[in-house]
Order: sequence, then structure tokens, then C-alpha cells
Amino acid sequence: MMAPRSTDTCTWICCTHLIPWANTAFGYDEWTFQQDGAPAHKAIETQDFLRDQCPDVITVDPHWRNLTGEWPPNSPDLNSFDYAVWSIFEEKACQKPYPNVESLKRALKKAWNEITLDILVKIVDNFSKRLKACIDANSGWFE
Repeated sequence: MMAPRSTDTCTWICCTHLIPWANTAFGYDEWTFQQDGAPAHKAIETQDFLRDQCPDVITVDPHWRNLTGEWPPNSPDLNSFDYAVWSIFEEKACQKPYPNVESLKRALKKAWNEITLDILVKIVDNFSKRLKACIDANSGWFE
């Protein structure tokens, strides 16, 4: 039996969890789905699925040299997980080696549960400043 492709897993997660949650959370309000550059996320099948299922999707060009996507390539500074949440995980859960995968998972879950709503709101509120910095840098490097 073959393991599911990452693209299939990504689509399944979006279909069974993310999109139903977003539709419930936002109701009739407009919302936009932002994808990062992970290979399964930028797969053509995944992006086609999201375009069909979400009210608005910011696409990532699967062939980054073409620059036809709406999202700048290699742009971790525009993804809240990349510019904020991973560093929180690193600080709270990755300062020591773990004897096994289960203990690492427990530490990551604990770190996730310690991230308060206030912290998440600050991260989201910072996004517009980061977006402006990216625009000012003409999609180039910025800090």
C-alpha cells in the first residue's frame, strides 16, 4: 500500500478541516486563503482545488522562475508562521534534545497551547506592516 502523496494530504486537510472551519468562523464575511511555498501547497492540484473551494486565494507560482503567482517566491517574511510562530516554538520547545518523537510532540503541543490569543492578534496585526515593507522593497529583501 502506498502512502498518500503530500498533495493529497494537503487537499484532504483543507477539505475536511480548514475550509469548513473558515466557513463557520467567517460566515458570509469575505476571507482570503494564503498559501505558503511548501511543495504540497504550491502543487497545481492543490491550488486548483483551493480556487474552486475558497472565496479568494492568493496563489503561489509552482514554477517560481515564471513569477506568475500572486505571492512573491521565497517569502517567509510574509507568512505569520514563518516570521513569528516558528520562532516561538523554537524558543519554547527546541532548546534541548528529546529522547524520542513523542516527547518532542508533547513539547510542541505544550508550546502551542502557551501561545495566547493576545500574541496571535499582535502577529496578525503586524502583517500589514510587513506587507508594506515588502511592497516598498519591490518584493526584495526586507527586515
